[in-house]
Amino acid sequence: MSVVDHSALELPPRISEAGVSDYFALLKPRVMSLVVFTALVGLMIAPGHVHPVLAFTSILCIAVGAGASGAMNMAYEGDIDSLMSRTANRPIPRGRIVRAEAMAFGMTLAFFSVMTLGTLVNWLAGGLLAFTIFFYVVIYTMGLKRRTAQNIVIGGAAGALPPVVAWAAATGSLSAEPLLLFLIIFFWTPPHFWALALFRNDDYMRAGVPMLPVVAGPDATRLQILLYTVVLVAIAAAPWPLGYFDAIYGITSLVLGAGMLVLAVNVYRHRTGSPALRATRKLFAFSILYLFGLFAILLLEVVVRAVIPLIW
Repeated sequence: MSVVDHSALELPPRISEAGVSDYFALLKPRVMSLVVFTALVGLMIAPGHVHPVLAFTSILCIAVGAGASGAMNMAYEGDIDSLMSRTANRPIPRGRIVRAEAMAFGMTLAFFSVMTLGTLVNWLAGGLLAFTIFFYVVIYTMGLKRRTAQNIVIGGAAGALPPVVAWAAATGSLSAEPLLLFLIIFFWTPPHFWALALFRNDDYMRAGVPMLPVVAGPDATRLQILLYTVVLVAIAAAPWPLGYFDAIYGITSLVLGAGMLVLAVNVYRHRTGSPALRATRKLFAFSILYLFGLFAILLLEVVVRAVIPLIW
C-alpha cells in the first residue's frame, strides 16, 4: 500500500494580490485628511516658532500614525466589514490583503511614526501619538466597538487627540487651547457618527455592531444627537468669551452652530420615511462642513496675523 505524502497536497501559502492603492486604502485616507487638518491647526496656533522641517515631520508622523490606526482597525474588523455595504469594498473584504498583512503593516507604521516623532521632535508628542494609536486600536476597536452602544462616545477621544499631539510637538507642553480643540472634536463625534448610523442602521444590525440606533432605537438616538449638539455648540463658542480665540472665530462658531442646531432639531422632529432620511443625511454632511469651518477660521486667523505685519 502506498503512503500518501500529505505535505504535497497542502495548498501553497496565499500570496497577497495587493497593490499600492490597496495599502493606501488601508490608511483610511478620508479620516487621515481630517486628522492632518486638525493637527495642522493645532500646530499653527501654538505659540512660538517651529522649524519648518520639524513642523513637516510632526504632521507627517501624525498622519502616518493615523494611517497605522486605520490599517490595524481594518485588520481586526475584516469580518464585520464584509457584512456592511459601506465597507464591503475595502481591501480585506475583497480579498486583496489578508488580515495578518494589514496588521503587520499597521504595526510597522505605528512603530516608526511614534519613534520618529519622539526622537526628532519631542517625547511628549511621541508619547501622546502612541497613546492615540493604542486608544483607537485597543480601547475602541478591540474593546468597545462590539460591546457597548457608547463605543463612539468613548472612542471619539482618539480622533480628538491629533491637535493636542501637534501642539505638544510645537511647544513640548500642553495648554488650554489644544484641550478646547480636543473637546470640540470629542463632542462633535457622536452626532456626526450617530447621524451616519441612523441611515446605515441595517448595515450595523447585519454586522452585529451595537451602535446606538441598534441598541436603543432611532428615537432615542435622535434625542442624544440633539443633546450632544447643544453641548457641542456651547463648547465650540466658549473659547471666544474666555479669551482664547478671536471674535471672528466666535462669530463663525455661532453661525455654524446655529446650522448644526437647526439640522439636529430636524433630525429629532422627522422620525419616519424620506423626510427622516433626508434630515439625517443633511446633518451628517453639514457636520463635516461645521468642523472644517471652525478649524479653517483658526488657521485663517494665524495667516492673517502673519501677513498683516508684512503689508504694513
